[in-house]
Amino acid sequence: MVETVRHENFRKLLFCTDFSENADRAFVFAVNTAVRNTGCELHLLHVIPEPPAQFWKGYIYEVDEDVDARAKREIDEKLAEAYQPRVPAGVKLVIAMRIGEAGQQILEYAQTQDIDLVIVGRQGAGKVGKILFGNVTERVVRKAPCPVLVIPPSPK
Repeated sequence: MVETVRHENFRKLLFCTDFSENADRAFVFAVNTAVRNTGCELHLLHVIPEPPAQFWKGYIYEVDEDVDARAKREIDEKLAEAYQPRVPAGVKLVIAMRIGEAGQQILEYAQTQDIDLVIVGRQGAGKVGKILFGNVTERVVRKAPCPVLVIPPSPK
């Protein structure tokens, strides 16, 4: 006998973006899912990678303290321009930004915010990309505390 799972409305969706073309494609799925789940919050998360060298930059170079503030402002503007206008009225949008390793930050955010579904675009990285950058999507799928919807790149 096949076990049936009762579908419940999603209360909180997490859409993760790196501003890539495929993230933009995944955003369409996130918005459509949020619209179909009345009262749903759509969380939009962008993770800024922090390379290990970041820790040492203050010791090695004299860095303008406004660099981080300027970067955050530019990302906020990009989020506002690329995504906010495309969210229909009635869908609550929560924008978040984190610094660190993308997979870890996505998993922590999903856990702390009690997310019901993570929506992420899969990048077409080959073996070299996996070795150099890790596979964020794979890590999220394996360790997420909730279901994950993975949107593949558009067939061209």
